Amino acid sequence: MSQVTHGTSYPSNKKSFSNKLRKNYIGWLFILLSVLGISLFYFYPMVQAFILSLKSGMGANLEFVGFENYARLFNDPTFISALTNTFIYLLVQVPAMIILALIFSVLLNDSTLKFRGFFRTAIFLPCVTSLVAYAVIFKYLFAVDGLVNKFLMDLSLISEPLDWLADPFLAKITIIIAITWRWTGYNMIFYLSALQNVDKSMYEAARIDGASSIQQFFYITIPMLKPIILFTSIVSTIGTLQLFDEVMNITNGGPGNATLSISMYIYNLSFEYTPDFGYAATVSYVIVILVVILSFIQFKVAGDRK
Repeated sequence: MSQVTHGTSYPSNKKSFSNKLRKNYIGWLFILLSVLGISLFYFYPMVQAFILSLKSGMGANLEFVGFENYARLFNDPTFISALTNTFIYLLVQVPAMIILALIFSVLLNDSTLKFRGFFRTAIFLPCVTSLVAYAVIFKYLFAVDGLVNKFLMDLSLISEPLDWLADPFLAKITIIIAITWRWTGYNMIFYLSALQNVDKSMYEAARIDGASSIQQFFYITIPMLKPIILFTSIVSTIGTLQLFDEVMNITNGGPGNATLSISMYIYNLSFEYTPDFGYAATVSYVIVILVVILSFIQFKVAGDRK
């Protein structure tokens, strides 16, 4: 009987293996186009950019210089200024934006709040506006004769107009305010979506135990939103490291490179200064390295064990 059973099961196993193999082939065919597209438009340019970062010059005058471009970074005052400015934006704007998004999401998740839909739309709307359009508007708002100075003077907070865009410190503040205004609503939507899945009974039990709204926020809301907070922190970090439009259109990197970002410096190296595409590619790889390092740190700080 055992021989008969073995003899009849072998073709069945072979057929099952054949079907599984066929399904695998079909699965690979479905994703083949996506794999080719990602390889062609993402991985291939990354490899080419790294090869380019080992060269200097432009066009037919490109010369292989090895890692000289990377050593040049440490002696480039403009790059150091751009890197410092970008980290200032990152350390100030990202935490402020995440905190504001969390507060707005909790407030707008309250079922007793009237006109919730209006407020949600109003806060989210900035992130779907044109980057160039809103940057130009901010440039006029923070001009010497702009509405911001007029409003502050009407409140007697300042005695004379501030030159926001000509002062190094105030120019950075302007950029930070602009980025925060645009992207807070974007992150708020993620938190609002996550809050819909938080069991209401947890808050009810906390209220019965005498927990205040602030205690509920820190001991229930934040722990439950931890994966989403990690996600938005990483996405916001990547976006800030690639900051370009606001700096270009509001301050043009000035005054005196006081607001220059890494991405704008890459643009200047490629199109504004004497073109040096090799060194520009080197600076662009700094962003890649920073993204990897900061994402790793954020995962560790968040305690993600996966």
